Amino acid sequence: MSFQTAHAFAFSLATTLMAAIVIYRAGDGTLSVTPTSEYDGDENAIVGEIDPFAS
Repeated sequence: MSFQTAHAFAFSLATTLMAAIVIYRAGDGTLSVTPTSEYDGDENAIVGEIDPFAS
């Protein structure tokens, strides 16, 4: 998925779950999103983070 699509999906997920979401690049080069609490991958793979509680 493109960065724009991943960002939109992450923002929607963050506001729905009210949880911080990580956008990361998988080993095959694709972008994906997951809650920050469930991400246990390489920190260098993180492309962005959406926090619904940030002001």
